[in-house]
Amino acid sequence: MTTYTPTPTGEFPAVQSSGIVAGGSSAAEAEFATRDGADDPSTTVVDGRAPKDVKVAPIIAVLVVSAFVMILNETLLSVALPTLMDDLSITAVTAQWLSTGFMLTMAVVIPTTGFLMKRLSVRHVFLTAMLLFLVGTAIAMFSQNFPVLLGARVIQAAGTAMVLPLLMTTILALVPIRSRGLVMGLVGVVISAAPALGPSISGFILEHGTWHDLFLLMLPIIVVALIIGLLFMRNYTEPEKVRLDAISVILSAIGFGGVIYALASISQIVSGTSRLIPLLVAGIGVLALTVFTLRQLRMLSRGDEPLLDLRPLKVRTFTVSVLVILIGFATMLGTVVALPLYMTGALEMTTLEIGLTMLPGAAASGLLGPFIGALYDRVGPRPIVVPGMALMAVVSWLEVFLLDADATQGLIIALNIPLGIGMAMVMTPLLTLSLGALPRSLYGHGSAILNTLQQLAGALGTAVFIALLTLGAVIAAESGASAQAAQASGISWAFVFGGVITTVATVLAITLKTTPAQNEPAA
Repeated sequence: MTTYTPTPTGEFPAVQSSGIVAGGSSAAEAEFATRDGADDPSTTVVDGRAPKDVKVAPIIAVLVVSAFVMILNETLLSVALPTLMDDLSITAVTAQWLSTGFMLTMAVVIPTTGFLMKRLSVRHVFLTAMLLFLVGTAIAMFSQNFPVLLGARVIQAAGTAMVLPLLMTTILALVPIRSRGLVMGLVGVVISAAPALGPSISGFILEHGTWHDLFLLMLPIIVVALIIGLLFMRNYTEPEKVRLDAISVILSAIGFGGVIYALASISQIVSGTSRLIPLLVAGIGVLALTVFTLRQLRMLSRGDEPLLDLRPLKVRTFTVSVLVILIGFATMLGTVVALPLYMTGALEMTTLEIGLTMLPGAAASGLLGPFIGALYDRVGPRPIVVPGMALMAVVSWLEVFLLDADATQGLIIALNIPLGIGMAMVMTPLLTLSLGALPRSLYGHGSAILNTLQQLAGALGTAVFIALLTLGAVIAAESGASAQAAQASGISWAFVFGGVITTVATVLAITLKTTPAQNEPAA
Protein backbone atom coordinates (compact mmCIF):
# COMPACT_ATOMS: atom_id res chain seq x y z
CA MET A 1 0.00 0.00 0.00
CA THR A 2 1.33 3.43 -0.92
CA THR A 3 1.79 5.72 2.03
CA TYR A 4 -0.15 8.96 1.76
CA THR A 5 1.77 11.99 3.00
CA PRO A 6 -0.54 14.90 3.84
CA THR A 7 1.05 18.22 2.94
CA PRO A 8 -0.19 21.62 1.87
CA THR A 9 -2.07 21.23 -1.39
CA GLY A 10 -0.59 24.20 -3.16
CA GLU A 11 -3.99 25.73 -3.78
CA PHE A 12 -2.71 29.04 -2.45
CA PRO A 13 0.26 29.85 -4.70
CA ALA A 14 -0.26 33.61 -4.39
CA VAL A 15 0.59 33.65 -0.70
CA GLN A 16 4.18 34.55 0.05
CA SER A 17 5.64 35.04 3.47
CA SER A 18 8.96 36.40 4.59
CA GLY A 19 8.81 36.25 8.32
CA ILE A 20 5.86 36.91 10.54
CA VAL A 21 2.43 37.47 9.03
CA ALA A 22 0.24 39.60 11.25
CA GLY A 23 -2.46 37.81 13.14
CA GLY A 24 -1.41 34.35 11.99
CA SER A 25 -0.46 31.29 13.98
CA SER A 26 2.53 31.96 16.16
CA ALA A 27 3.30 28.26 16.07
CA ALA A 28 3.31 28.13 12.29
CA GLU A 29 5.18 31.39 11.90
CA ALA A 30 8.00 30.08 14.03
CA GLU A 31 8.81 27.73 11.17
CA PHE A 32 9.00 30.68 8.79
CA ALA A 33 11.13 32.63 11.23
CA THR A 34 13.63 29.77 11.32
CA ARG A 35 13.92 29.64 7.56
CA ASP A 36 14.45 33.38 7.43
CA GLY A 37 17.20 33.31 10.01
CA ALA A 38 15.65 33.85 13.40
CA ASP A 39 17.90 35.33 16.07
CA ASP A 40 16.97 32.73 18.68
CA PRO A 41 16.98 29.14 17.35
CA SER A 42 15.95 27.84 20.77
CA THR A 43 12.43 29.15 20.21
CA THR A 44 11.92 28.12 16.60
CA VAL A 45 10.75 25.09 14.71
CA VAL A 46 12.42 23.45 11.71
CA ASP A 47 10.26 21.32 9.39
CA GLY A 48 8.02 20.04 12.15
CA ARG A 49 10.90 19.38 14.57
CA ALA A 50 10.73 21.14 17.91
CA PRO A 51 13.72 22.85 19.57
CA LYS A 52 15.80 20.48 21.70
CA ASP A 53 14.50 21.79 25.03
CA VAL A 54 10.83 21.41 23.99
CA LYS A 55 9.38 18.01 24.95
CA VAL A 56 6.56 17.60 22.46
CA ALA A 57 4.71 14.58 23.91
CA PRO A 58 3.96 16.10 27.36
CA ILE A 59 2.93 19.43 25.80
CA ILE A 60 0.47 17.84 23.38
CA ALA A 61 -0.77 15.40 26.04
CA VAL A 62 -1.59 18.16 28.52
CA LEU A 63 -3.26 20.26 25.81
CA VAL A 64 -5.36 17.27 24.66
CA VAL A 65 -6.47 16.46 28.22
CA SER A 66 -7.26 20.11 28.95
CA ALA A 67 -9.20 20.56 25.72
CA PHE A 68 -11.07 17.28 26.31
CA VAL A 69 -12.28 18.41 29.74
CA MET A 70 -13.21 21.84 28.43
CA ILE A 71 -15.25 20.54 25.48
CA LEU A 72 -16.82 17.87 27.71
CA ASN A 73 -17.93 20.74 29.92
CA GLU A 74 -19.82 22.29 26.99
CA THR A 75 -22.46 19.51 26.96
CA LEU A 76 -22.14 18.36 30.57
CA LEU A 77 -25.22 20.32 31.63
CA SER A 78 -27.55 19.03 28.88
CA VAL A 79 -28.99 16.23 31.03
CA ALA A 80 -28.83 18.41 34.16
CA LEU A 81 -31.08 21.20 32.82
CA PRO A 82 -34.31 19.84 34.41
CA THR A 83 -32.50 19.54 37.76
CA LEU A 84 -31.12 23.06 37.43
CA MET A 85 -34.57 24.41 36.58
CA ASP A 86 -35.95 22.98 39.82
CA ASP A 87 -33.04 23.97 42.05
CA LEU A 88 -32.64 27.51 40.68
CA SER A 89 -36.36 28.14 39.97
CA ILE A 90 -35.79 29.08 36.33
CA THR A 91 -37.64 28.31 33.10
CA ALA A 92 -36.37 26.08 30.28
CA VAL A 93 -35.65 29.14 28.10
CA THR A 94 -33.54 30.69 30.87
CA ALA A 95 -31.72 27.42 31.60
CA GLN A 96 -30.82 27.05 27.92
CA TRP A 97 -28.64 30.16 28.27
CA LEU A 98 -26.13 28.07 30.23
CA SER A 99 -25.33 26.37 26.91
CA THR A 100 -26.07 29.33 24.63
CA GLY A 101 -23.93 31.70 26.69
CA PHE A 102 -21.04 29.24 26.53
CA MET A 103 -21.18 28.98 22.74
CA LEU A 104 -21.68 32.72 22.36
CA THR A 105 -18.57 33.49 24.42
CA MET A 106 -16.55 30.96 22.44
CA ALA A 107 -17.62 32.56 19.16
CA VAL A 108 -16.65 36.02 20.43
CA VAL A 109 -13.24 35.07 21.87
CA ILE A 110 -11.94 32.64 19.22
CA PRO A 111 -11.49 35.25 16.44
CA THR A 112 -9.08 37.14 18.74
CA THR A 113 -6.84 34.12 19.34
CA GLY A 114 -4.68 34.90 16.30
CA PHE A 115 -3.76 38.22 17.93
CA LEU A 116 -3.30 36.67 21.38
CA MET A 117 -0.94 33.99 20.09
CA LYS A 118 1.22 36.66 18.47
CA ARG A 119 1.14 39.14 21.33
CA LEU A 120 1.71 36.61 24.13
CA SER A 121 4.09 33.70 24.47
CA VAL A 122 2.71 30.17 24.11
CA ARG A 123 3.27 29.60 27.83
CA HIS A 124 1.30 32.73 28.74
CA VAL A 125 -1.60 31.80 26.45
CA PHE A 126 -1.74 28.36 28.07
CA LEU A 127 -1.55 29.78 31.59
CA THR A 128 -4.25 32.39 30.91
CA ALA A 129 -6.61 29.83 29.37
CA MET A 130 -6.17 27.31 32.18
CA LEU A 131 -6.58 29.88 34.95
CA LEU A 132 -9.76 31.25 33.34
CA PHE A 133 -11.27 27.79 33.12
CA LEU A 134 -10.13 26.92 36.64
CA VAL A 135 -11.66 30.08 38.13
CA GLY A 136 -14.89 29.60 36.18
CA THR A 137 -15.17 25.98 37.30
CA ALA A 138 -14.59 26.88 40.95
CA ILE A 139 -17.22 29.62 40.84
CA ALA A 140 -19.72 27.27 39.16
CA MET A 141 -19.10 24.59 41.78
CA PHE A 142 -20.07 26.96 44.62
CA SER A 143 -22.76 28.96 42.80
CA GLN A 144 -26.24 29.08 44.34
CA ASN A 145 -28.15 31.15 41.76
CA PHE A 146 -28.49 31.45 38.00
CA PRO A 147 -26.61 34.76 37.36
CA VAL A 148 -23.49 33.51 39.17
CA LEU A 149 -23.62 30.15 37.37
CA LEU A 150 -24.04 31.88 33.99
CA GLY A 151 -21.10 34.17 34.73
CA ALA A 152 -19.00 31.14 35.65
CA ARG A 153 -19.88 29.47 32.35
CA VAL A 154 -18.80 32.58 30.44
CA ILE A 155 -15.42 32.54 32.21
CA GLN A 156 -15.03 28.84 31.42
CA ALA A 157 -15.84 29.47 27.77
CA ALA A 158 -13.19 32.19 27.49
CA GLY A 159 -10.54 29.72 28.59
CA THR A 160 -11.86 27.00 26.31
CA ALA A 161 -11.77 29.34 23.32
CA MET A 162 -8.04 29.90 23.81
CA VAL A 163 -7.03 26.26 24.32
CA LEU A 164 -8.51 24.79 21.10
CA PRO A 165 -6.54 26.96 18.61
CA LEU A 166 -3.44 26.54 20.79
CA LEU A 167 -3.78 22.75 20.58
CA MET A 168 -4.24 22.68 16.80
CA THR A 169 -1.43 25.08 15.97
CA THR A 170 0.94 23.35 18.38
CA ILE A 171 0.36 20.03 16.61
CA LEU A 172 0.84 21.61 13.19
CA ALA A 173 4.04 23.30 14.34
CA LEU A 174 5.73 20.57 16.38
CA VAL A 175 4.57 17.27 14.83
CA PRO A 176 6.25 16.05 11.63
CA ILE A 177 3.91 15.83 8.64
CA ARG A 178 4.18 12.04 8.40
CA SER A 179 2.71 11.66 11.92
CA ARG A 180 0.16 14.44 11.88
CA GLY A 181 -2.86 12.27 11.09
CA LEU A 182 -2.23 10.04 14.12
CA VAL A 183 -1.80 12.97 16.50
CA MET A 184 -4.68 14.92 14.99
CA GLY A 185 -6.77 11.86 15.76
CA LEU A 186 -6.49 12.95 19.39
CA VAL A 187 -8.03 16.29 18.44
CA GLY A 188 -10.82 14.37 16.72
CA VAL A 189 -11.43 12.60 20.03
CA VAL A 190 -11.67 15.97 21.77
CA ILE A 191 -14.10 17.48 19.28
CA SER A 192 -16.31 14.47 18.53
CA ALA A 193 -16.20 12.21 21.60
CA ALA A 194 -16.04 14.76 24.41
CA PRO A 195 -19.42 16.43 23.63
CA ALA A 196 -21.03 13.02 23.22
CA LEU A 197 -19.67 11.86 26.58
CA GLY A 198 -21.15 14.87 28.38
CA PRO A 199 -24.66 13.43 28.86
CA SER A 200 -23.27 10.03 29.90
CA ILE A 201 -21.05 11.41 32.64
CA SER A 202 -23.73 13.87 33.70
CA GLY A 203 -26.26 11.04 34.03
CA PHE A 204 -23.93 8.98 36.23
CA ILE A 205 -23.13 11.88 38.55
CA LEU A 206 -26.71 13.16 38.89
CA GLU A 207 -27.90 9.70 39.84
CA HIS A 208 -25.75 9.81 42.98
CA GLY A 209 -25.03 13.50 43.59
CA THR A 210 -25.96 17.08 42.73
CA TRP A 211 -25.21 19.28 39.74
CA HIS A 212 -22.43 20.95 41.76
CA ASP A 213 -20.56 17.64 41.57
CA LEU A 214 -20.36 18.00 37.78
CA PHE A 215 -17.92 20.87 38.25
CA LEU A 216 -16.17 19.20 41.20
CA LEU A 217 -15.25 16.35 38.82
CA MET A 218 -13.37 18.69 36.48
CA LEU A 219 -11.52 20.72 39.09
CA PRO A 220 -8.72 18.25 40.03
CA ILE A 221 -8.13 17.28 36.40
CA ILE A 222 -7.59 20.89 35.39
CA VAL A 223 -5.32 21.54 38.40
CA VAL A 224 -3.12 18.54 37.50
CA ALA A 225 -3.05 19.58 33.81
CA LEU A 226 -2.05 23.11 34.80
CA ILE A 227 0.82 21.86 36.97
CA ILE A 228 2.10 19.48 34.29
CA GLY A 229 1.76 22.21 31.66
CA LEU A 230 3.80 24.64 33.74
CA LEU A 231 6.54 22.02 34.09
CA PHE A 232 6.80 21.13 30.40
CA MET A 233 5.34 24.02 28.40
CA ARG A 234 8.12 25.93 26.65
CA ASN A 235 7.94 28.89 24.32
CA TYR A 236 8.68 27.99 20.71
CA THR A 237 7.79 31.45 19.40
CA GLU A 238 8.82 35.00 20.16
CA PRO A 239 5.98 37.42 21.15
CA GLU A 240 5.57 40.52 19.00
CA LYS A 241 4.11 43.93 19.65
CA VAL A 242 1.11 43.84 17.32
CA ARG A 243 -1.85 46.19 17.39
CA LEU A 244 -5.32 44.97 18.25
CA ASP A 245 -8.00 46.38 15.96
CA ALA A 246 -10.67 47.27 18.52
CA ILE A 247 -13.29 48.01 15.84
CA SER A 248 -12.91 44.50 14.39
CA VAL A 249 -13.24 42.99 17.87
CA ILE A 250 -16.49 44.91 18.47
CA LEU A 251 -17.89 43.97 15.06
CA SER A 252 -16.93 40.35 15.60
CA ALA A 253 -18.58 40.24 19.02
CA ILE A 254 -21.80 41.82 17.76
CA GLY A 255 -21.86 39.70 14.61
CA PHE A 256 -21.11 36.25 15.97
CA GLY A 257 -22.95 36.95 19.21
CA GLY A 258 -26.06 38.15 17.40
CA VAL A 259 -26.17 35.18 15.04
CA ILE A 260 -25.75 32.65 17.86
CA TYR A 261 -28.43 34.37 19.94
CA ALA A 262 -30.80 34.21 16.97
CA LEU A 263 -30.00 30.55 16.35
CA ALA A 264 -30.61 29.74 20.00
CA SER A 265 -34.01 31.46 19.71
CA ILE A 266 -35.24 29.39 16.75
CA SER A 267 -37.68 27.51 19.00
CA GLN A 268 -39.31 30.76 20.13
CA ILE A 269 -39.42 32.05 16.55
CA VAL A 270 -41.09 28.85 15.29
CA SER A 271 -43.59 28.71 18.16
CA GLY A 272 -44.37 32.43 17.89
CA THR A 273 -43.64 33.16 21.56
CA SER A 274 -40.88 35.62 20.66
CA ARG A 275 -40.08 36.68 17.13
CA LEU A 276 -39.35 40.40 16.92
CA ILE A 277 -36.28 40.56 19.17
CA PRO A 278 -34.52 37.41 17.84
CA LEU A 279 -35.10 38.43 14.22
CA LEU A 280 -33.92 41.97 14.95
CA VAL A 281 -30.79 40.66 16.66
CA ALA A 282 -30.21 38.28 13.74
CA GLY A 283 -30.37 41.17 11.29
CA ILE A 284 -27.94 43.23 13.35
CA GLY A 285 -25.62 40.23 13.64
CA VAL A 286 -25.58 39.55 9.90
CA LEU A 287 -24.98 43.25 9.17
CA ALA A 288 -22.11 43.37 11.68
CA LEU A 289 -20.53 40.23 10.18
CA THR A 290 -20.78 41.74 6.70
CA VAL A 291 -19.02 44.92 7.84
CA PHE A 292 -16.48 42.82 9.76
CA THR A 293 -15.68 40.79 6.63
CA LEU A 294 -15.29 43.87 4.45
CA ARG A 295 -13.05 45.50 7.06
CA GLN A 296 -10.74 42.45 7.24
CA LEU A 297 -10.42 42.39 3.45
CA ARG A 298 -9.77 46.13 3.28
CA MET A 299 -7.12 45.96 6.00
CA LEU A 300 -5.40 43.09 4.25
CA SER A 301 -5.38 44.93 0.92
CA ARG A 302 -3.77 47.95 2.61
CA GLY A 303 -1.10 45.81 4.22
CA ASP A 304 -2.54 46.31 7.72
CA GLU A 305 -3.02 43.59 10.30
CA PRO A 306 -6.53 42.06 10.17
CA LEU A 307 -8.00 40.55 13.31
CA LEU A 308 -8.94 37.46 11.28
CA ASP A 309 -7.32 36.71 7.93
CA LEU A 310 -10.07 35.30 5.69
CA ARG A 311 -7.80 34.11 2.88
CA PRO A 312 -8.05 30.44 3.99
CA LEU A 313 -11.63 30.50 2.69
CA LYS A 314 -10.22 30.90 -0.84
CA VAL A 315 -8.63 27.45 -0.57
CA ARG A 316 -11.15 24.96 -1.93
CA THR A 317 -9.89 21.97 0.05
CA PHE A 318 -10.05 23.97 3.28
CA THR A 319 -13.53 25.36 2.58
CA VAL A 320 -15.09 22.04 1.52
CA SER A 321 -13.45 20.20 4.41
CA VAL A 322 -14.73 22.79 6.89
CA LEU A 323 -18.27 22.58 5.47
CA VAL A 324 -18.32 18.80 5.91
CA ILE A 325 -16.89 19.14 9.44
CA LEU A 326 -19.56 21.70 10.35
CA ILE A 327 -22.41 19.53 9.09
CA GLY A 328 -21.08 16.51 10.96
CA PHE A 329 -20.62 18.56 14.13
CA ALA A 330 -24.10 20.10 13.90
CA THR A 331 -25.64 16.65 13.47
CA MET A 332 -23.66 15.15 16.33
CA LEU A 333 -24.37 17.98 18.77
CA GLY A 334 -28.04 18.13 17.79
CA THR A 335 -28.29 14.38 18.39
CA VAL A 336 -26.53 14.63 21.76
CA VAL A 337 -29.05 17.24 22.93
CA ALA A 338 -32.22 15.84 21.31
CA LEU A 339 -31.84 12.14 22.13
CA PRO A 340 -31.90 12.63 25.94
CA LEU A 341 -35.09 14.73 25.59
CA TYR A 342 -36.66 11.93 23.54
CA MET A 343 -35.53 9.23 25.96
CA THR A 344 -36.94 11.22 28.89
CA GLY A 345 -40.25 12.21 27.30
CA ALA A 346 -41.09 9.22 25.08
CA LEU A 347 -39.35 6.32 26.83
CA GLU A 348 -39.38 7.70 30.40
CA MET A 349 -35.75 6.74 31.07
CA THR A 350 -33.85 7.90 34.13
CA THR A 351 -30.72 10.05 33.91
CA LEU A 352 -28.57 6.99 34.65
CA GLU A 353 -30.24 4.99 31.87
CA ILE A 354 -29.72 7.91 29.47
CA GLY A 355 -26.05 8.07 30.42
CA LEU A 356 -25.58 4.34 29.84
CA THR A 357 -27.37 4.60 26.48
CA MET A 358 -25.21 7.47 25.21
CA LEU A 359 -21.91 6.04 26.44
CA PRO A 360 -21.17 3.33 23.80
CA GLY A 361 -21.46 5.73 20.86
CA ALA A 362 -19.19 8.29 22.50
CA ALA A 363 -16.70 5.58 23.46
CA ALA A 364 -16.63 4.23 19.91
CA SER A 365 -15.90 7.69 18.54
CA GLY A 366 -13.18 8.35 21.07
CA LEU A 367 -11.40 5.00 20.84
CA LEU A 368 -11.30 5.00 17.03
CA GLY A 369 -9.91 8.53 16.64
CA PRO A 370 -6.16 7.74 16.86
CA PHE A 371 -6.52 4.56 14.75
CA ILE A 372 -8.34 6.49 12.02
CA GLY A 373 -5.63 9.14 12.22
CA ALA A 374 -2.97 6.49 11.62
CA LEU A 375 -4.99 5.10 8.70
CA TYR A 376 -5.25 8.61 7.25
CA ASP A 377 -1.44 8.83 7.22
CA ARG A 378 -1.46 5.77 4.93
CA VAL A 379 -4.44 6.13 2.60
CA GLY A 380 -5.44 9.80 2.69
CA PRO A 381 -8.80 11.40 3.50
CA ARG A 382 -11.35 10.38 0.86
CA PRO A 383 -11.41 6.58 1.46
CA ILE A 384 -12.22 7.33 5.11
CA VAL A 385 -14.36 10.49 5.00
CA VAL A 386 -16.88 9.45 2.32
CA PRO A 387 -17.86 6.14 4.00
CA GLY A 388 -17.88 7.90 7.38
CA MET A 389 -20.28 10.63 6.33
CA ALA A 390 -22.42 8.14 4.41
CA LEU A 391 -22.65 6.08 7.61
CA MET A 392 -23.86 9.14 9.53
CA ALA A 393 -26.47 9.82 6.84
CA VAL A 394 -27.75 6.22 6.88
CA VAL A 395 -28.03 6.25 10.68
CA SER A 396 -29.88 9.58 10.63
CA TRP A 397 -32.46 8.24 8.19
CA LEU A 398 -32.81 4.98 10.15
CA GLU A 399 -33.51 7.04 13.28
CA VAL A 400 -36.35 8.76 11.43
CA PHE A 401 -38.13 5.46 10.79
CA LEU A 402 -37.11 3.31 13.78
CA LEU A 403 -37.31 5.59 16.82
CA ASP A 404 -40.87 5.64 18.16
CA ALA A 405 -42.63 5.42 21.52
CA ASP A 406 -41.84 1.69 21.72
CA ALA A 407 -38.13 1.84 20.85
CA THR A 408 -35.80 -0.08 23.13
CA GLN A 409 -32.60 1.04 24.80
CA GLY A 410 -30.72 -1.57 22.77
CA LEU A 411 -32.00 -0.11 19.48
CA ILE A 412 -30.83 3.39 20.41
CA ILE A 413 -27.39 2.06 21.35
CA ALA A 414 -27.22 0.08 18.10
CA LEU A 415 -27.90 3.28 16.14
CA ASN A 416 -25.69 5.55 18.23
CA ILE A 417 -22.53 3.44 17.93
CA PRO A 418 -22.25 3.67 14.11
CA LEU A 419 -23.09 7.39 14.36
CA GLY A 420 -20.08 7.82 16.66
CA ILE A 421 -17.90 5.73 14.35
CA GLY A 422 -18.95 7.83 11.36
CA MET A 423 -18.19 11.03 13.25
CA ALA A 424 -14.66 9.82 14.03
CA MET A 425 -14.13 8.87 10.38
CA VAL A 426 -15.13 12.38 9.30
CA MET A 427 -13.59 14.58 11.97
CA THR A 428 -10.06 13.18 12.28
CA PRO A 429 -9.05 13.18 8.57
CA LEU A 430 -10.71 16.50 7.75
CA LEU A 431 -9.12 18.37 10.65
CA THR A 432 -5.73 17.39 9.26
CA LEU A 433 -6.67 17.91 5.60
CA SER A 434 -8.33 21.31 6.06
CA LEU A 435 -5.50 22.99 7.96
CA GLY A 436 -2.81 21.12 6.05
CA ALA A 437 -4.17 22.62 2.81
CA LEU A 438 -3.07 26.08 3.98
CA PRO A 439 0.29 27.81 3.86
CA ARG A 440 1.94 27.56 7.26
CA SER A 441 1.53 31.29 7.85
CA LEU A 442 -2.26 30.84 7.84
CA TYR A 443 -2.53 27.85 10.19
CA GLY A 444 -3.62 30.05 13.09
CA HIS A 445 -6.27 31.92 11.12
CA GLY A 446 -7.53 28.69 9.58
CA SER A 447 -7.84 27.20 13.06
CA ALA A 448 -9.65 30.32 14.33
CA ILE A 449 -12.09 30.24 11.38
CA LEU A 450 -12.76 26.53 11.88
CA ASN A 451 -13.33 26.80 15.64
CA THR A 452 -15.52 29.90 15.34
CA LEU A 453 -17.72 28.34 12.67
CA GLN A 454 -17.98 25.19 14.78
CA GLN A 455 -19.68 27.23 17.49
CA LEU A 456 -22.17 28.53 14.91
CA ALA A 457 -22.71 24.98 13.62
CA GLY A 458 -23.21 23.68 17.15
CA ALA A 459 -25.73 26.40 17.90
CA LEU A 460 -27.52 25.73 14.60
CA GLY A 461 -27.64 21.95 15.10
CA THR A 462 -28.86 22.20 18.69
CA ALA A 463 -31.46 24.88 17.94
CA VAL A 464 -32.91 23.25 14.81
CA PHE A 465 -33.05 19.76 16.32
CA ILE A 466 -34.85 21.04 19.43
CA ALA A 467 -37.15 23.32 17.41
CA LEU A 468 -38.20 20.50 15.08
CA LEU A 469 -38.60 18.07 17.99
CA THR A 470 -40.84 20.58 19.77
CA LEU A 471 -42.84 21.47 16.65
CA GLY A 472 -43.35 17.83 15.69
CA ALA A 473 -44.46 16.96 19.23
CA VAL A 474 -46.95 19.86 19.34
CA ILE A 475 -48.50 18.93 16.00
CA ALA A 476 -48.77 15.26 17.02
CA ALA A 477 -50.32 16.19 20.37
CA GLU A 478 -52.89 18.41 18.65
CA SER A 479 -53.82 15.41 16.49
CA GLY A 480 -54.64 13.40 19.62
CA ALA A 481 -51.38 11.51 20.18
CA SER A 482 -50.29 10.66 23.72
CA ALA A 483 -47.42 12.56 25.32
CA GLN A 484 -44.99 9.70 24.63
CA ALA A 485 -46.11 9.26 21.03
CA ALA A 486 -45.96 13.02 20.44
CA GLN A 487 -42.37 13.17 21.67
CA ALA A 488 -41.47 10.22 19.44
CA SER A 489 -43.02 12.01 16.47
CA GLY A 490 -40.97 15.10 17.28
CA ILE A 491 -37.68 13.21 17.28
CA SER A 492 -38.47 11.91 13.79
CA TRP A 493 -38.84 15.50 12.58
CA ALA A 494 -35.46 16.35 14.08
CA PHE A 495 -33.67 13.46 12.41
CA VAL A 496 -35.15 14.29 9.01
CA PHE A 497 -33.10 17.48 9.21
CA GLY A 498 -30.06 15.41 10.24
CA GLY A 499 -30.61 13.01 7.34
CA VAL A 500 -30.87 15.81 4.79
CA ILE A 501 -27.75 17.71 5.84
CA THR A 502 -25.60 14.58 6.23
CA THR A 503 -26.67 13.42 2.75
CA VAL A 504 -25.57 16.79 1.36
CA ALA A 505 -22.28 16.48 3.26
CA THR A 506 -21.69 13.03 1.74
CA VAL A 507 -21.93 14.54 -1.74
CA LEU A 508 -19.54 17.34 -0.72
CA ALA A 509 -17.07 14.78 0.66
CA ILE A 510 -17.00 12.98 -2.68
CA THR A 511 -15.80 16.20 -4.33
CA LEU A 512 -12.73 16.50 -2.09
CA LYS A 513 -9.61 16.50 -4.21
CA THR A 514 -6.26 15.41 -2.85
CA THR A 515 -3.14 14.58 -4.81
CA PRO A 516 0.04 12.75 -3.83
CA ALA A 517 2.56 15.02 -2.18
CA GLN A 518 5.19 14.58 -4.87
CA ASN A 519 2.82 15.99 -7.50
CA GLU A 520 1.89 19.09 -5.52
CA PRO A 521 3.42 22.51 -6.10
CA ALA A 522 4.85 24.24 -3.05
CA ALA A 523 2.33 26.31 -1.14
